[in-house]
Amino acid sequence: MSGADVPAGRVVLGREAAVATVLLEHPGRLNAITIAMWRALENAFRGFSADASLRCVVVRGAGGQFAAGADIREFPQARADIEGVTAYHRDVIAPALDAVGACMHPVVAAIEGVCVGGGLEIASRCDLRIAARGACFGAPINRLGFPMAPDEMRGLLDLAGHAATLEILLEGRVFDADEAMAKGLLTRVVDDEAFDEALQGAVARIVAGAPLAARLNKRIAAQLRRAEPASFSDAQWREFFSYAHSGDHRRGIQAFLDGQDPVFTGD
Repeated sequence: MSGADVPAGRVVLGREAAVATVLLEHPGRLNAITIAMWRALENAFRGFSADASLRCVVVRGAGGQFAAGADIREFPQARADIEGVTAYHRDVIAPALDAVGACMHPVVAAIEGVCVGGGLEIASRCDLRIAARGACFGAPINRLGFPMAPDEMRGLLDLAGHAATLEILLEGRVFDADEAMAKGLLTRVVDDEAFDEALQGAVARIVAGAPLAARLNKRIAAQLRRAEPASFSDAQWREFFSYAHSGDHRRGIQAFLDGQDPVFTGD
C-alpha cells in the first residue's frame, strides 16, 4: 500500500451508558496523530466536560496499538519554519492535551502496543493509565532533532519527575511496561490476556462511585499540585465541601449504614 493509499487518521467516539470511548485510529501508521486528529481530540474532550451525564472516558488506540506519536509526514508543511513550529505545538497539540487533562470526568488510558511521543503525552494527561505488559513507551524525538515542547512535557514531569523525564528525552530509548511502571508513568500493568478484564473492572469501579466526588477529587488534586491547602481561599474551601448537601453524599452514607451497595445518581 502506497502512502497515498493509507486511510486518513480519525478519532472515533463511542458511548455505552455513562462511559464514553475515544478511539485513535490511523490504519497503517500505528495510529500516528494528525493535525485533524489532535483537533478532534480537543473538541471531543471539550464536549465531554459539558456533559454531566458521563461518569468515565476511556482513551485507546485501534488495532492493539495506542499511538505512535504525531504524524511526521505532516512536519515538512506544518512545521516548516518557526511560525509553523510554534503554531503546531501551541495551537494544535497543547489545546488538545489541556482538554484531556481538564476533563471533569475520570479519564482512563487503555494502553496496548506502542505508546510513544504524542501517544505518551496523551496518556500522561489521563487520570489512570492501565497498560498491557506487552506495551512499549518512550519519546525518541531526539532523533528528530527537536525537544519536547513545554506544554507537552508537563504531563511527563508530573508523573515521572525531573530525573526520569530527562532520561526519557535525552536517551530517546523505547522501554517496556514494567519499566514505565517503575518510572511512575503507569497506574497498573497487567498481562496481555487479562488486559480487557482489568480495564473493564477499573471502569466499572469508577462508574459505581459518586460522580460528584470523582469530579471534586480531580479538581482538588489539580489544585494541590499548585498550592498548599493553607493557601486555599474561604470560597475554595466552601466550594469543595459543598458536596455535603448532595444526594449522593447522603445515599453513600446511608447505604454504608444499611450494609447495602450505594446507587449514585450524580445529584
